[in-house]
Amino acid sequence: MLRACRQCGETRGLRTWLVQILTVSAFVYFWLFPSKALGFPLGMLVLIYFGIVIVIDLEHRLILHPTSLAGALLGLVVGTSIHSRINDNSILIGLGKSLLGGVVGFGVMFLLYQLGVLVARYRARRMQAAGQATDDEEALGGGDVYLGGVLGLMLGWDFIPIGLAWGIIFGGFISLLLVIVLLVRRRYHNAALMTFIPYGPFFILGAALLLFQP
Repeated sequence: MLRACRQCGETRGLRTWLVQILTVSAFVYFWLFPSKALGFPLGMLVLIYFGIVIVIDLEHRLILHPTSLAGALLGLVVGTSIHSRINDNSILIGLGKSLLGGVVGFGVMFLLYQLGVLVARYRARRMQAAGQATDDEEALGGGDVYLGGVLGLMLGWDFIPIGLAWGIIFGGFISLLLVIVLLVRRRYHNAALMTFIPYGPFFILGAALLLFQP
């Protein structure tokens, strides 16, 4: 009931209130305007999964492997269901398109991950040149690669390129705003290489635009 903890007296944080309000609002909205691709019950499972990934990634910049495994199973069901109904395809065709989408999503994100490794090495050299200790921060985490595979399973071969493209656009837009803020505050040279944002929510947003169309 969002009350303070009875043992320590600590009150609920802002995140708890936001999750409760947004989840209830989303359930009501998609009950009134259900997704054509998912329907209401399956759509709510996808919504819950997306919410879990987003909250953890925003707070800890992590996409956990158990979450990715559960997402892969859910994604396979979602992708097979969607692509079996498109053009009255068989279940085997729907399954094949879902699996192929998973391979494409994983492959594209893996290539972006390798590009991020190069960025991380450049950043480490800059930090060493400035006399700073290096860390293990990554431009793009391994969890994002698995998330790309999960979203590929959901969207299938036909739609995963569009979903990833939307995610890249959303992430790039927020990154651009961040750069502008740093420039305005005259902190770009000191803070640009030390500022990180989670990319998982942006790729999820791109996939959600396709999956939750009423």
